[in-house]
Amino acid sequence: MLDCRGKPVIGSVPVEAAGTRLSARESLAFGVPPAKPGTMFALAVAGGVTMTPRDGRQVLFGRNRPEVHVCVGEDDRKVSRRHGELVYTAEHWWVRNTGRLPLRLPRSRLLFPEEDPLPLAEGYTPLFVRGSGGREHLLELYVSGADGGRPISRHQEVTEPPRTWRLSGDERLALIVLGQRYLLHEARPQPLPWRQAADQLAELRPGQNWGPKRLEHLVSGVRRRLSKAGVAGLTKEEVGEPVGNALNDNLLRELMLSTTLVPPDLAALDGE
Repeated sequence: MLDCRGKPVIGSVPVEAAGTRLSARESLAFGVPPAKPGTMFALAVAGGVTMTPRDGRQVLFGRNRPEVHVCVGEDDRKVSRRHGELVYTAEHWWVRNTGRLPLRLPRSRLLFPEEDPLPLAEGYTPLFVRGSGGREHLLELYVSGADGGRPISRHQEVTEPPRTWRLSGDERLALIVLGQRYLLHEARPQPLPWRQAADQLAELRPGQNWGPKRLEHLVSGVRRRLSKAGVAGLTKEEVGEPVGNALNDNLLRELMLSTTLVPPDLAALDGE
């Protein structure tokens, strides 16, 4: 459909001549067609748009199809009618939240209404809009880079192994006990309290003088070692006050994401 000036439109929102409609046939995670560097691709289940970079250009997204470029969560009233916008300025695309609920970006980064916009890196970025009943609506974003094309296929290349962390026998057992709720896939896991974990270690390894202070000292050593190696969120300076369980929570999540600890390690709790 064209507007009165001959521009293609989505609903009643005109797409500038530099932008085109995008059908929801394939995920942007697989890459994008060759395009001018800095071109924005935005795609939801109902379709999307592409937009070449120019200062001041906008891509609007939200529930109200006639008034946005990309419709997200059309049947979900928890999604705002205009929930956010992508704006090109200062040689970057920026995402701003104009809705009521936060947007979720990679690494669990939440962008709240009225916060400063965040710049988008080149390549693929999944953005989630929280809806009703635990639903999350996906908006896929892709900013084309200098090569302007799809990633190179590497079907036959050897898979890169994850970077696992070296642990001593005592460190491994202590962290399995401390992080057993994570290994059990509980919905909202937390580390065991020091006393409870130390008592369980004393049962598993009698005669080794396990106590809360020894356990805390051992785990702190692992955090320091991984922090020096570049793992974020393992120091009080990074987390801020109140610290609570944040340091050990971040440590245990890193150990699981890196496959240093895996669910079969729970066999150690049975003395195996």
